Amino acid sequence: MSEITENDSRKRLLLLINALLEKKAGSPVIINVREVSAFADYFVICSGTSDRQVRAIASSLRENLKKTDLFPLGVEGETEGKWALLDYDDIIVHVFLDSVRAFYDLERLWSESPRYDIPENTTSLSSLPDAF
Repeated sequence: MSEITENDSRKRLLLLINALLEKKAGSPVIINVREVSAFADYFVICSGTSDRQVRAIASSLRENLKKTDLFPLGVEGETEGKWALLDYDDIIVHVFLDSVRAFYDLERLWSESPRYDIPENTTSLSSLPDAF
């Protein structure tokens, strides 16, 4: 497998974010963990208001990315609908039930890293901020 370039990672991140926005994932946040993590460049955190929506967001994300030949290395928790984790190598996606997201508060754990809160009612992104 060829080495992933930073530009490829940003393209995948943008594709992934737009797939989440299409499914109306709540309060999406991108955290750039490249400087502090050996296992990922980005964390993407978003929410669903019910276990059904959490499962639908995770499933839709996998289906949308499959169309572009992007497949997760692993998926955890999707069937329970409380917290789904999708590992796209350099991008780790966390889809939480609202209450579970508040309990674990991953945003606080990674608060020293650059963060981009995607504005509510955003339907798609055409680019990412420079820090990403």
